[in-house]
Amino acid sequence: MGNRNNVTELVLLGLSSDRNLQIFCFGLFLSCYFAILLGNFLILITVKCSSLIKQPMYFFLCHLSLMDLCYTSTVTPKLVRDLLSEKKTISFDHCMMQLFTMHLFGGVEIFILVGMAYDRCVAICKPLHYMVIMNKQRCATVVAVSWGGGFIHSMVQWLLVIVLPFCGPNKIDHYFCDVYPLLELACSNTDLTGFLVLANSGTIVLVSFAVLVFSYITILASLRTSSMEGRRKALSTCASHITVVALFFLPCIFIYLRPAQTFPEDKVFALFYTIIAPMFNPLIYTLRNREMKTAMRKVWCWKLRLERKSGR
Repeated sequence: MGNRNNVTELVLLGLSSDRNLQIFCFGLFLSCYFAILLGNFLILITVKCSSLIKQPMYFFLCHLSLMDLCYTSTVTPKLVRDLLSEKKTISFDHCMMQLFTMHLFGGVEIFILVGMAYDRCVAICKPLHYMVIMNKQRCATVVAVSWGGGFIHSMVQWLLVIVLPFCGPNKIDHYFCDVYPLLELACSNTDLTGFLVLANSGTIVLVSFAVLVFSYITILASLRTSSMEGRRKALSTCASHITVVALFFLPCIFIYLRPAQTFPEDKVFALFYTIIAPMFNPLIYTLRNREMKTAMRKVWCWKLRLERKSGR
């Protein structure tokens, strides 16, 4: 543990050393971050201020939006700032904090997505018992378990890295602190640590993805006996969730479901679950959803009318 203190600061090499590309990415990712904040806050406020919050699907959507906000905020502001900075450094303690919070919020998001798939499965396969099965207590339990699972996952990742000695190289070929790039900087053999990281992250990603795929196979199988209209409505609802799952899970599978080593492509794939998925989630859930659009009109038109009246 004594050697670890030799490295008090780490250098993030970022996405590219090309200055023109950095300036372009600064404008792009800053716009993306504002879109993420706007879109997810819009969903949070709309659901909280309308009757939608009583429906399990929107209760989970609220928590998904909160996770997207927290998750992207651990990485994107630092990335945007570094794109225009000459000195792209991060303190060792801040790096460890970023590692922990990223895996915490990412883990919670994965489990929330699994909870949402279970909710859709019950809604379509057992519609008559839906409100009994997905009662308030069950929904609260799903969220609590998601937080517990996310915390255990991130604590394991953090502990595996924090005990390693860091005594020499301090350049991370990434735009944030993640496990695999950090393992390459350690001054000891990290084969066992790499295997444990793979076992932890790989198991969560693979098992969660398998559960999600199974839930949608179950839904598709149950739709064979439904009417054409019922089938269309159910598939429309599920299409949103499947799109979100694909955007988030497929890059995660590429990065975390393999032995502990880094590739240059990792940085591009990481953009999908740190920026692109959190930005598209609000669009996917609002543009395809009539209930959400109606609630938005009610909530925001009501607020605008109040503002106009108070301004007179």
